[in-house]
Amino acid sequence: MERDQDIDEILKQWPFDPQSVNVRLLESAQRRVLQMRVDMGILQLETDGRPDGNRFHGATTYYEFLRVQSNQSEDKFELDEDSCLEVDREFVQFYHRRVCWLQLKEFALAVRDADHTLALMDFCKRHSSDEQWTISHEQYRPFVLYHRTQAAALAYINQAEDPNDDEDGSPPVDTAEYAIDEVNDGLIRLRKLFTEYDAEEQFDEDELVQRLTEFREGLREKYEVGATAKEQLETAIRDEDYEAAARLRDQLSKRTGENYRA
Repeated sequence: MERDQDIDEILKQWPFDPQSVNVRLLESAQRRVLQMRVDMGILQLETDGRPDGNRFHGATTYYEFLRVQSNQSEDKFELDEDSCLEVDREFVQFYHRRVCWLQLKEFALAVRDADHTLALMDFCKRHSSDEQWTISHEQYRPFVLYHRTQAAALAYINQAEDPNDDEDGSPPVDTAEYAIDEVNDGLIRLRKLFTEYDAEEQFDEDELVQRLTEFREGLREKYEVGATAKEQLETAIRDEDYEAAARLRDQLSKRTGENYRA
C-alpha cells in the first residue's frame, strides 16, 4: 500500500473518544463539510442535499427522485429491491448528519433533516409491499420524532443568544412559550403514533415520552413560564369558556399573522 494513501496521521490528529459524539464543521471559501470521528475512521458529510453528495437524475436526494418517479408513474408505484437498498442508505446518512447537527447545536438544521427522514418514512409506508421492511424503519419513528421535537424547541431557546433578548440573557417569554408548545406538539404526534399501532396504554411509560415531558417542565421552570397561550386555549375549549377561547385565538392569530384554529 502506498504510504500517502493511508489516513494514519489524520486519525492521530483527531483521537476517537468513545464517551462522546466527535463532530466538527470544516469551512472554506468554497465548501462546508461535516466530519464525524468514528471508531477506526472518519465520516465526511455534505451539509446540504444528500449527505454523501450523490444526485439522482438531478434530484438532490433519493427521496426527491422517488417522489418524481411516483408522480410520473401511470401504475401504482412500488419500491423494488434496489430502491429499498438506496432508501436504507439515505436513512443512515441522514441519521448521522442529524446527530452531527444536534451535537453542534445547529437545531434548525437538525429539524430539517429529521423532517426529511419522517417524510421518507411516510413514502415507504405508502409504496412498499414488504411490511417487514417497512416496520424495520417504523420502529425508529418515535426516536426521530424525539430528536425533531427536542431540536425544534431548542431552536427557539437558542434565540437567547440574540442581542435583542432580555438583558438577563434569558429568551423572551414568547420564545420560551414557543419552545414549550413545540414539545407539546411533538408529544401529540407521538401519542397519535402509539394510537396508530394500538399501544396507547404504553404511552405514559415510554422513556422518550418521559424525557420530553421532563424537558418541557424543565423549560417551564427555568424560564418561569406558566400555561402557554395554546395550553390556555385548550383548557378554555375543554371548559367551554368561549369568551376566553376567542380572546386567546385572537392573541395567537396576531403571533402567527393568520387565523388560528384549535
